[in-house]
Amino acid sequence: MKKPIKVILVILGVVVLLIVAGVIFFSSVNRDLEALADIPMKDVDLSSVSDGTYEGDYSSFPVSVTVEVTVRDHRIADINLLKHVNGQGQAAESITETVIREQSLEVDLVSSATYSSKVILLAVEDALQDAVNNSGS
Repeated sequence: MKKPIKVILVILGVVVLLIVAGVIFFSSVNRDLEALADIPMKDVDLSSVSDGTYEGDYSSFPVSVTVEVTVRDHRIADINLLKHVNGQGQAAESITETVIREQSLEVDLVSSATYSSKVILLAVEDALQDAVNNSGS
């Protein structure tokens, strides 16, 4: 009789431990995503970007993006998503069309894909900022 009680107590202990670990994990992810929303976008001066194709990336768990940005005549001509690990944020991929149309990173985020939208914009900013930094050297 004592052995089944010990087994039940061990199983309950493991279940409680898994629940606590899950709460801590999801709380951490939520905190990271909320901090992501507060990161300001810096619009890059395209007049200082030479023609070329530039790669940028940005990650904020669980979203990870790598982009390839093509600049022609100091305008964003194309944005290719090389990688977009997005969970449920696939709708955010349409934001690249808005960036090209507006020629700006200061665009509205895609509703229902806010975090993926922000990570895509930060990856594009990374590519363009790298272009600016390399143009001066």
